[in-house]
Amino acid sequence: MKPLHLNTPLLRAAPGQFSHPEVWLKMDALQPSGSFKLRGVGRLVRKAAQDGAKEIVCASGGNAGFAAAYAGQALGLTVTIVLPETSSAAVQSLIEARGATVLRHGAVWDASNEFAQALAAERGATYVHPFDHPLLWEGHASLIDEVLDQGLDFDAVVTAVGGGGLFAGIVQGLRRHGLNDIPVIAVETEGAASLHESLKAGQAVTLPAITSIATSLGARRVADEALRLAQLHPTHSLLVSDAQACGAAARLAEQMRVMVEPACGAALAAVDVHPELFARFKRPLVEVCGGVAVSLEKLQAWTISA
Repeated sequence: MKPLHLNTPLLRAAPGQFSHPEVWLKMDALQPSGSFKLRGVGRLVRKAAQDGAKEIVCASGGNAGFAAAYAGQALGLTVTIVLPETSSAAVQSLIEARGATVLRHGAVWDASNEFAQALAAERGATYVHPFDHPLLWEGHASLIDEVLDQGLDFDAVVTAVGGGGLFAGIVQGLRRHGLNDIPVIAVETEGAASLHESLKAGQAVTLPAITSIATSLGARRVADEALRLAQLHPTHSLLVSDAQACGAAARLAEQMRVMVEPACGAALAAVDVHPELFARFKRPLVEVCGGVAVSLEKLQAWTISA
């Protein structure tokens, strides 16, 4: 059965785009959902439809919600998305344009998630988690399949980390192809670093609050599977500032005419912020994960305020 997501372009960064001489970009910002989320969410929603679901409920800061709305519309399901109060009106409008009902609950995603789970149980609907489900990870792993099919001999994968679903999928993708020695560089912004703090503590840590502008990275606690894989697989946990993430997103827009959220900018920024690490690698691959909560006006505002 044809997947809902696209096989997105794999592009070599232009000369001078990064300080590193050869960086490759997996352009998941060009997914029809605006982000990588459709890879996993599409698989999870399709499975729900195959199992007889008529309605799905998802709590999201925006990207997973839009992906769920896109998938639900494609498969003829009723969709309810629960957004935290901090999500923008523009994101709500995008989701509603895909035929979904949007509810607002809670100041942070954690509160939205509790509400969404209770709502799904009350309605007998299928709950779609935005980052913590095996089918999500399996779907996200498809990006590694595509890069290998295109013949790229990469020696590191760079990804932003929020709840950890994308990270878990990338690690699973590498390991199922026997690439257990290729490290994953897991990048978070300061103030949204649940994986970084958990790795330091040697156990799952729940952040007291999210203080980063990169709200798409705003899971106060990373998925247990993501932490397990980060402890098992060669992983470099890096931090960048909000200003560095926003600056990298602005440079991508200028150089490649593609806009992404600060959360995605974090992965792009890491290449230049941590050159001592990247000097070890000949051909790093950056997952350009995208994001729907971006506009020209917002990109300019983020860059000024960060």
